[in-house]
Formats: sequence, C-alpha cells, structure tokens
Amino acid sequence: MNIKPSTTIRQDYNGFSKLCHELDEPVILTRNGEADLVVMSYEAFRRMEARIKLQSKLLVAEKQIAEGAELLEHDEVITRIRGKLNAEKV
Repeated sequence: MNIKPSTTIRQDYNGFSKLCHELDEPVILTRNGEADLVVMSYEAFRRMEARIKLQSKLLVAEKQIAEGAELLEHDEVITRIRGKLNAEKV
C-alpha cells in the first residue's frame, strides 16, 4: 500500500503522476495524517472498473446456473459473440 501526504501532489504534480503510472496501483493521500483520498492512473482505474463489471456479470451467471438456467454449448456462445461483433462493425 502506497501512502503519501497531500502536499506531494501540490509540490510536484508531474512527479506524483509519474509515480502513479509506475506503481500502477492506487496511492492513498493523507490530510493531517489521516487517509483522505485515493488516486490512481486512468489506466489502472479502467482495469479496476472492467474487473468490477466482469465480477458482476459472473455473479449474475452463477445465480442463473443455480436457478437452473439452460446452459449453452461452446460453439453456440462463440457464434453469438461473433454475431454481436459483426453487428457492431456495420
């Protein structure tokens, strides 16, 4: 876990930005010695957001399976995915 005082960002934004990109994980900023903000690179944020969305979709799928939803064969899944990708290109 990386913790920095809030003055770090005010005194050297470019250096702080570089640090966030190099660490590639959240940095906690403190204010008066207490955790105040969490900062991360945009790329790290997008990956975190994608993981959360994927986890949410997996939970829905697990619930559907537990409730007895019909499962699809691998070939059918691939066909549907390709169909959606081709539709987006048009």
